[in-house]
Amino acid sequence: MVYIKAFVVGGIICTLVQIFLDHTKLMPGRVMVLLVLTGVILGAAGVYQPLAEWAGCGASVPLSGFGYTLVRGVMEAVNDEGFIGLFKGGLKAAAAGTTAALVFSYLAALVFRPRMKE
Repeated sequence: MVYIKAFVVGGIICTLVQIFLDHTKLMPGRVMVLLVLTGVILGAAGVYQPLAEWAGCGASVPLSGFGYTLVRGVMEAVNDEGFIGLFKGGLKAAAAGTTAALVFSYLAALVFRPRMKE
């Protein structure tokens, strides 16, 4: 049942983003930024946490989940450390995912020899 919930919620998020991409003139990079901002706003409002708990990876893997992770880290750090937590919290919460993305991207670049399209 956990896999079904994750699949349905992740699918709904991806479907909504694809509809948004198809019916607006926004470039994909801007849409990705909007997804992160949506996760930040919904996380700060307390709406994203129940969704992430219920849907699991279906809500935490898309870019909106990255925004939620950032805001959750900032909120925890501010509660623990005060003002300095504004600067440390997001980096601390998202460090593992960001590092993994960088390392695996580098390894893929070594294996597949990327080049510019002509």
